[in-house]
Amino acid sequence: MSEEQSETGTGWPRPTGPTRPQGPAGEPDPRPEAPDPDEISPLTPEGEPPVEDAGSSGAGAPEGSSGVRAVFGLGRRFTSAGAMIALLLGLLGFTLVVQLRTTSTDPTSAATRQEDLVRIFSDLDSREKRLRQDIESLEESQRQLRSGEQGRQAALEEATRRADELGILAGTLPARGPGLSVRFEAGSKPISAYRILDAVQELRGAGAEAMQVSGGDGASVRVIASTYFLDGGDGALVVDGRPLTGPFTITVIGDPTTMATALRIPGGVAASVAGDGGNVIVEDREVAEVSALHAPVKLEHARPVS
Repeated sequence: MSEEQSETGTGWPRPTGPTRPQGPAGEPDPRPEAPDPDEISPLTPEGEPPVEDAGSSGAGAPEGSSGVRAVFGLGRRFTSAGAMIALLLGLLGFTLVVQLRTTSTDPTSAATRQEDLVRIFSDLDSREKRLRQDIESLEESQRQLRSGEQGRQAALEEATRRADELGILAGTLPARGPGLSVRFEAGSKPISAYRILDAVQELRGAGAEAMQVSGGDGASVRVIASTYFLDGGDGALVVDGRPLTGPFTITVIGDPTTMATALRIPGGVAASVAGDGGNVIVEDREVAEVSALHAPVKLEHARPVS
């Protein structure tokens, strides 16, 4: 045993480092002492002893306690990092699942046959072409209406054309064009108002656009939608309140061939007048003139729908 070991009385070598102060009976002083500033690590929290290697121990501390403390500290740090990594992985997996569900194909579309898909695509393509043509037509009309003087002139011409058509239909404007001259000659029986009305209806059904009824005295009455026919005395005909004497002539504008065929159908106007002993003479006119005018009708009850 060496001299140093004998001085300690324990058989252990005298420690070479600084020792804690001894109490009265040789025990370590329990009162805490301020540690030496040189022994405090800048990374060690205040008030805690520094963590040393697992093979060393501080003065007054049990052997291996600092190594266990270091292992436990590493375990706490590993647990926090692992929890954060697990959370991030969970979020990543949830995002992938949502993305897959969003981009998954519709089972209805997947079950659709290829022929049906081709037909649907063809229909959509045809509809797109029609819509594009409609758009181009509307854009062209818009350009014409917005092109200054040209647009105003086009609008004026369109309004004038519509006014002329309405004037002819209403009987307020004279008209001319290809048509027929239909002459009614009475036989043993006078020409009744019913026969004239029947002829007017058949001519309208055959495409007549304008017509007038004339009497033997040269008087004429324009025929419009509201025109009415009555039988007068001595074989006369009352048209819109105006009496006409026979023979009666209807001047009509329209397709001559179609209107003549309508008058000559079996059981039609010509056959009915012939059955009464009379005669219907139909003549084509390259230019038929309807010159009789009807006074404008003042509406008292009818109003346009806005």
